[in-house]
Amino acid sequence: VAERLRTQIFAHDFPPGSWLDEQSLAEQYGISRTPMREAIKVLAAEGLITMKLRRGAYVTEVNQADLAQIFTVLSLLESEAAKTAALHASESELNRLDDLHLKLEKAAADRDLEQFFEINVRFHDLLLEITGNPWMTGVIADLRKVLKLQRRNSLDQTGRLQNSLLEHRGILKAILQRDGELAAKAMREHLAQGLVASR
Repeated sequence: VAERLRTQIFAHDFPPGSWLDEQSLAEQYGISRTPMREAIKVLAAEGLITMKLRRGAYVTEVNQADLAQIFTVLSLLESEAAKTAALHASESELNRLDDLHLKLEKAAADRDLEQFFEINVRFHDLLLEITGNPWMTGVIADLRKVLKLQRRNSLDQTGRLQNSLLEHRGILKAILQRDGELAAKAMREHLAQGLVASR
């Protein structure tokens, strides 16, 4: 139930700020109110839904202050992941990062935004996998879900795809050179640009 509701929220069937009627949703899903209530709690824990005492629940609205705070946390965690990858990745993990980056280059050359976005996520996921830190991975996954509430894709902006690719090149180069500090710095700059593009 939570997965179905999450999918509808990401599809903007329920745009940010819209109130969720537990009873009518339960009827629409053909279930009782209890599993619907539990599903809403799950999505509230992820930050996708905001619950108000005695008023119900609504889809979280992400404002500029929220975006800045989210990117601050992402920057701290993902720069640490890039540093860890530079210092501790195995040769096969470095090869996997390199392979993903080649696919990213191809998607950019083809102007395939959807493919670029998907490979971009896989690149960042692999960095997290290399850290072997499930707590970091969990926090980042939840923050990314909240970012998905934004309808706009920053990659649609003129020049953003090319700039994102250049930033990725810098991150990968630092990791392949085993330069942890440079990898962390390149990731911080990448996320700072991501924040600017999200505004």
